[in-house]
Amino acid sequence: MTTVPAAVGEQAGALDAEDALAPLRDRFLLPEGVVYLDGNSLGPLPAAVPPVLTDVVHRQWGEGLIGAWTEHDWWDAPVRVGDAIGRLIGAAPGRTVAGDSTSVQLFNALGAAAALRPDRTLLVTDPGHFPTDRYLAEAVARQRGLRVRQVRPADLERFLAEEGDQVAAVSYSPVDYRTGELYDLEALTRAAHRAGALAVWDLCHAAGAFPLRMDDAGVDLAVGCGYKFLSGGPGAPAFLYVARRHHENLHTPLTGWSGHADPFGLAQDYVPAPGIARARIGTPPILSLLALEAALTAFDGVDLEQVRAKSLSLTGFFLRCAEELLAPLGFTAATPSDPARRASQVSLRHPHAYGLVRALARHGVVADMRAPDILRFGVNALYTTHQDMLTAAVRLRDITVAGDYDPTPQEPGAVT
Repeated sequence: MTTVPAAVGEQAGALDAEDALAPLRDRFLLPEGVVYLDGNSLGPLPAAVPPVLTDVVHRQWGEGLIGAWTEHDWWDAPVRVGDAIGRLIGAAPGRTVAGDSTSVQLFNALGAAAALRPDRTLLVTDPGHFPTDRYLAEAVARQRGLRVRQVRPADLERFLAEEGDQVAAVSYSPVDYRTGELYDLEALTRAAHRAGALAVWDLCHAAGAFPLRMDDAGVDLAVGCGYKFLSGGPGAPAFLYVARRHHENLHTPLTGWSGHADPFGLAQDYVPAPGIARARIGTPPILSLLALEAALTAFDGVDLEQVRAKSLSLTGFFLRCAEELLAPLGFTAATPSDPARRASQVSLRHPHAYGLVRALARHGVVADMRAPDILRFGVNALYTTHQDMLTAAVRLRDITVAGDYDPTPQEPGAVT
């Protein structure tokens, strides 16, 4: 590492020395010499996962064969893992189920929300939403003969004042996945309810990153993935939360045998199971579901309020580093400086974002980018240190000063 400003170096050391969450880093198998700041895309491997998968493959499946469904309680894993996630998102037991992909869960959530408001004609989504969220809103709208309106969170109340009586559901994320801006989930949920609409939330960039209060906030439905801050592994199962008040009338567009009231009765007609179990669809993906269950033990005994406080410390420190080391080189912050509006990442703008992120990886710092000009640095307070943030800033500065990167823009379809 080249020259580090003494003041920021001392601050990083002092903050890490006072970090009560520092021992949690040992719950992850992080590669030696790598600063990993892309856990908001794919979380690192938790130490608890490999032995569990070894046991599931060799003993439970290898020796137990089909009997493992009952002997090792595979069948109840979707609700059991759902409850473990529920504890992280402020949901009481029996309101969250895990399994299937984020896209499948989101399609079911949006379709179920529309069915709960059958006399309304609009679905509202964020024009800045992750593309899948927008694509699926359009898919549900086509299926049900609805229209989609794209409304930014800041404009929602004004829009609802004009057309709210036609809105079946609003679909947002509490985090802008590009900039890391944090939106007010509770205020937007209240605005939807005042108009008689339902609130559907995508928690992919929120679950496990900071405290959430699904029940207390009055959220109607929510989905989230298992592979970002929950570190369940690539393509880990997603989850669906449904408020208890909607269970009896919940009708999802995708209905499968495992969501039947008597799944092994193999009846001709579909009869939904009671409670959240009706949101199950197909046969649970046991290997990935149990890997996710093991990964969630990284949160055992963890206070998410402490996680949030450390996350804000990390991101605030990195913003300071960016201002001192990177702003003179043409970098600007896309993430709000206001802690109340900042999630668990810092995004910087630079016209050569693609080449710089690739160069950082060659120098041991893994981040990512979003076209055309955003560098994203994800922060997970369970394992990220202030020294990590400083290392990233210094190496980015050195690469930029040396011109040690390819300035060619990202090619269409290229993977960062």
